Amino acid sequence: MKKARVAWITDTTSSLSREFIDRHNIYVVPLNVLINQESYKERIDITDKEFYERMAAEEGVFQSSQPSVGDFVDLYKKLKSEYDFGIAIHASSKLTGTYQTSLLAAELAEFKIFAIDSLTGSFPLSFLIKKGIELLESGVNEEELVRTLEDYREYTTLYLVPSNLKQLHKSGRVSGTQKMLADLFKIKPILSIENGEAKIKEKVRTEKRALSWLLTQLEEDKKKFIINKAAIVHANNEEQALKLQKLIAETLPELDTELLMLIPVAGVHTGAGTIGLSWVSEKTDT
Repeated sequence: MKKARVAWITDTTSSLSREFIDRHNIYVVPLNVLINQESYKERIDITDKEFYERMAAEEGVFQSSQPSVGDFVDLYKKLKSEYDFGIAIHASSKLTGTYQTSLLAAELAEFKIFAIDSLTGSFPLSFLIKKGIELLESGVNEEELVRTLEDYREYTTLYLVPSNLKQLHKSGRVSGTQKMLADLFKIKPILSIENGEAKIKEKVRTEKRALSWLLTQLEEDKKKFIINKAAIVHANNEEQALKLQKLIAETLPELDTELLMLIPVAGVHTGAGTIGLSWVSEKTDT
């Protein structure tokens, strides 16, 4: 039986490395960031670092937007002549309309896709893609692959600690009064991506306590699940990212870690200097 030709499709919220994208021939559709109404395609027109440097240095309006239907239609028409079907894994549909746009475009282009709403982004999304490729190469069929990855969504963790509430206030996520009180009392909210939505999980008084809280959550999950890697995500704040990496190395020396720049479409809301921690838990045999 002839092996199916399968295309892998995602978007720039997956934070995949260029090396991995090229090695597995993954098609990545960029989201857009807007700086004072001027639009840039993520990782094509502007790098993550450039975006955060501008956010830190410039006054203005920083926004984000999803890819157009046309971007996806053009891609799917091209893939239709080269592949039997596609597997598309996108950022949470509750945070961006990219997933719905991908579905609509596939229908318009008449290209069959198996689509997965990751209900997350950043490191957990990259994990789902890598796990999916691994499953497909092991012989798992498309339907089982989708079911397995949808189950994994429940075990993904992503916490973010904004350096301040400036961008959350600008994007309407917190009120002026909340921002004023947080600034006055040096309160740092810790955001969690849960069931596809961003929620305030905890509030702490200092950055040191925030890092300690993140480490505690990782330790607690490590007692219950198999965790092979944790990703320290940051919005051009390598100094704090390295501090957190050092804390993890001292507490959980057996755990592999990596530093990952936070996707700008998330940084639009959380701001330059954001620090975060992410991992995926796998069930133990016991």
